[in-house]
Amino acid sequence: MGAERNWAGNIGYRGEVAHPTTLDEVRSLIGAGGPVRMLGTRHCFNDIADTAGTLITLDRMPRVFEINPERDAMRVSGALRYGDIAPLLEAEGLALANLASLPHISVAGAVSTGTHGSGDGIGSLATAVHELTLLTASGEVLRLRRGDERFAGAVVSLGALGAILEVVLDVEPTYQVSQRVFDRPRWDDILENLDAVTSAGTSVSIFTTWQRTDVADQLWIKQRGAEDLAGDLPARLGAAPADAKRHPILGVDAEACTDQGGVPGPWFQRLPHFRLEFTPSAGEELQSEYLVPRRDAVAALQAVRALADRIAPLLLVTEIRTIAADDLWLSMAHGSDAVGIHFTWKPDEPAVRELLTVIEQALPASARPHWGKVFTMDDAEVRSRHPRWDDFAALRTELDPERRFVNDYLERLGL
Repeated sequence: MGAERNWAGNIGYRGEVAHPTTLDEVRSLIGAGGPVRMLGTRHCFNDIADTAGTLITLDRMPRVFEINPERDAMRVSGALRYGDIAPLLEAEGLALANLASLPHISVAGAVSTGTHGSGDGIGSLATAVHELTLLTASGEVLRLRRGDERFAGAVVSLGALGAILEVVLDVEPTYQVSQRVFDRPRWDDILENLDAVTSAGTSVSIFTTWQRTDVADQLWIKQRGAEDLAGDLPARLGAAPADAKRHPILGVDAEACTDQGGVPGPWFQRLPHFRLEFTPSAGEELQSEYLVPRRDAVAALQAVRALADRIAPLLLVTEIRTIAADDLWLSMAHGSDAVGIHFTWKPDEPAVRELLTVIEQALPASARPHWGKVFTMDDAEVRSRHPRWDDFAALRTELDPERRFVNDYLERLGL
């Protein structure tokens, strides 16, 4: 056991890290007394996983990867990364409906924080969860299935309900995806035709450094199957096809990125922006993200655009993505199709936090911060933007009455 830091290096974990190898060892660690938190791939940018007690990571537990007889679901260890699972699924002729931009994240960590990819018709990664197996503070192994009364509250759980041992995910037959990049689409045309832009592919991302406010830097369109949904839209936006492979951050070598140029490939080699064998994104960075209901997306983007001169000096890149609505209690897309405005920042946390207070005030009052990233929004305000918060708090009390999994992050949120 020993101290560790998160992937970005801005959080130093205070607790001792334990690597149990059996269920009994996990149960013993949770039952030993004192606070505990579950630690995944350390890709959160705030203290959501931190505690002064024991940090438990399940990366040395026996791997579980089982396809059900109907071949429409798979059971996997919560600690497995999507990049580890995807080739195994592909070998079975199966696939997931979506992936995040990074394949390096664990299933349990991703679903617990509402992490998502992009696509007008595709929910967050948590919406693929069919069943959860939790080890609660009492030592009970609890299975919750889709349709159970508590299920919708237990998926995006912020690590507050117990250790996620296994997850059953929906799967489907494998498919091909192609990826094309276009340079410098005009912002005015994007905002005037946002629905058409985000529906131009199965998964669409807009990248910008806000160095210019007349054009965005890049439009990435990932398309499932052979049909071209974009048509002449990029040209109508004034965007030109990229003449070489692109990294989301201008000027950065694109070797780490998945293949582009419209060449079809397996779903798991196109839906993420980055390849598993490379360090993702920029490395030393901070991240923030705010999800707004679709109806407020243009207003939110206009508000951010108006702050471009203040954002650009601290920014590596902004990405705009879309997420379909769901019914998960703490999902950032709960009850409404959403548009995510993501910021990858230079590693100057005091300056970033100061600027975030300005951004948060400028965004529509419906904006919800990503649970695993840096935000400064008042905690009472965060709670008020999740209509099922009180129900989740009651579920947390039911499953962890002694508050074993509560840490400073959850304390601030009123848990």
